[in-house]
Amino acid sequence: MRELVVLGTASQVPTRERNHNGYLLRWDGEGLLFDPGEGTQRQMIRAGVSASQVTRICLTHVHGDHCYGLPGVLSRMALDGVAHPVHVHYPASGEPVVGALVALATPGIDLHLHPHGSAGEIADGLSIRPLDHRIEAYGYRLVEPDGRTLLPERLAAAGIGGPAAGRLQRAGVVDGVRLEDVSVPRRGQRFAFVMDTAPCDGADELAEAADVLVAESTFADDDAELAAQYQHLTAGQAGALAGRAGAATLVLTHFSSRYPNVTPLAAQARAQAPHTTVAAANDLDRVGFPSRRPGG
Repeated sequence: MRELVVLGTASQVPTRERNHNGYLLRWDGEGLLFDPGEGTQRQMIRAGVSASQVTRICLTHVHGDHCYGLPGVLSRMALDGVAHPVHVHYPASGEPVVGALVALATPGIDLHLHPHGSAGEIADGLSIRPLDHRIEAYGYRLVEPDGRTLLPERLAAAGIGGPAAGRLQRAGVVDGVRLEDVSVPRRGQRFAFVMDTAPCDGADELAEAADVLVAESTFADDDAELAAQYQHLTAGQAGALAGRAGAATLVLTHFSSRYPNVTPLAAQARAQAPHTTVAAANDLDRVGFPSRRPGG
C-alpha cells in the first residue's frame, strides 16, 4: 500500500485547525515519518496510525516545528514494544539537537541514527538533496526501481499462467518465453518531500517527475518579500516547482498562521502548474498515489 497520511500542516506555530508538521508515507512495507513536529504522537492517534508502522524518521532540518515531536513518537514506540529497527536521518549539523531529543525519549527500541552532510543516496531508493534555508536542510526523494507490467493477452497467447507468471517475473524467461515478450516497461513511482527552502536546484532535482510532491507553501504570492527574507516558498513558487518538474500531484502544506483560508494559495500554485493536480493539505488528509502514467 502506498499512501501519504498528513498529520500536521502548520508552520512555526499551530493553530486551532492545524497542528505542527508531520507526514507519514506508507510505502509497501515501510513507514517513513517526515518532520514530526510537536503533537505528532496525538495526531497519529487521531489519524488511526500506529507507531509500530514507522520504520524511518526523516528530518529535513532541526527547527522545532519539524522535530520537537520526536521524543514523543520514540517513547510511544518503546511503550508499544516496537521490535524492528528504527532509522533516523537528519542533517549532521543538527546532531546536538537530535541527541538531546533522543535523550528525552523512553529507551528500549532498536534506534539507529544516520546524520548526513551531502547529497546522495542514504538508504535503498531514498536520496537527499540540499535545500536553501537559514540552517542546513535537506529534502528527500524516494524512488521505486523501474520494472515491467505483464500483459494478460500476451501471457495467454504464450501459454503462461498461474505460478509460471511469477517465475517469469523472477527469472526473466520460462519455457523459452522472455519477460520482455509478454510485458511493457513500467516506470517506478517517485515521491518527493521539499520543506523549508527558497527556490534552489536541490528542490528541482527532488521534484523531477514526482508522482506525489509534498512542498511547503508558507506564504502567499503577495508576501514574496517575507518568503525571501525567511527563505521559504510562496504558493506560486511551489506551483512553479511542480510545473517545471512535471509532477503529477502537488500537496501544499506548512502554511503560515496568517492565512486562515488557504484556498487562494492553492489557486496561486495551480496557476503555475496547469497540468498538475494541486491540493492544499488539511490535517488528517490521506493522499493516494495517482494511477501510473502511460509507459510509466
